Amino acid sequence: MPASETLSSRRFDKIAENFATSEVHRSSPTMAALHETLGPQKGSAICDVACGAGHLALSFADQDPARVVCVDPAPSMLESVRKLAAERQAAVETVQSVAEELPFEDASFDLVVSRLAPHHFQDIRKAVGEMARLLRPGGRLAVIDLEGNADPEIDALNHELEILHDPTHVRSYTLDEWVGFLQGAGLNVPVARGGQAESRTGVPVRRWCEIASSGAEAEAAIRRRLAEVPAAHREALGIRQEGEEFFIPVRTCMVIGVKPLAGKE
Repeated sequence: MPASETLSSRRFDKIAENFATSEVHRSSPTMAALHETLGPQKGSAICDVACGAGHLALSFADQDPARVVCVDPAPSMLESVRKLAAERQAAVETVQSVAEELPFEDASFDLVVSRLAPHHFQDIRKAVGEMARLLRPGGRLAVIDLEGNADPEIDALNHELEILHDPTHVRSYTLDEWVGFLQGAGLNVPVARGGQAESRTGVPVRRWCEIASSGAEAEAAIRRRLAEVPAAHREALGIRQEGEEFFIPVRTCMVIGVKPLAGKE
């Protein structure tokens, strides 16, 4: 397999349109919170790693950044980025690459972001290290991703559901693990928020599986599993039930790391 590809990128290359139109990926409460926390990005060089259809990167386009670069290993995802950028008359660059081997010079960006993607990374520490490497002193790395659970039993259930939903899922990390990853890459971590959700009302299992092209068999297995576990387990994951349907909040965490200024730790 070429270095620019992964099993997940091959899978997503076939279903890129699903993510271009996905309401979960297009906008969310955490995206709004991220913009509020970061503030305006006028003049910034921004890199979106594992950008998917480019929704997060493009959400900065109207802030007059100096440069927006979208990186993804799936060619069809990058084509979706270019299509959406053209529709919005936004200037973006697209680069095919995996997160673990980013083809940029050190200190190339003021802001590096990655949303709803790191749970697919094959080497999470290497990927975080690469993203941190790209930051200029004082630059920020912002990550929004699926959140693991500190309770091993709940975390195991969450992992089981995610693998059924998408077999290329690697792992959802806890907030504490994310703070450790960023600190291990030499970043200070002033922002670390767990218990976030990408959907205020929850995504019906049917739609959740439709976005990821999970398939009928996987959807049925998810429904069976959710029906048989204790209600307390579902509640711990923020999953609610209405009649025969279950609603997935897409539980996430948000962390922001800052590269120290020269001589300051």
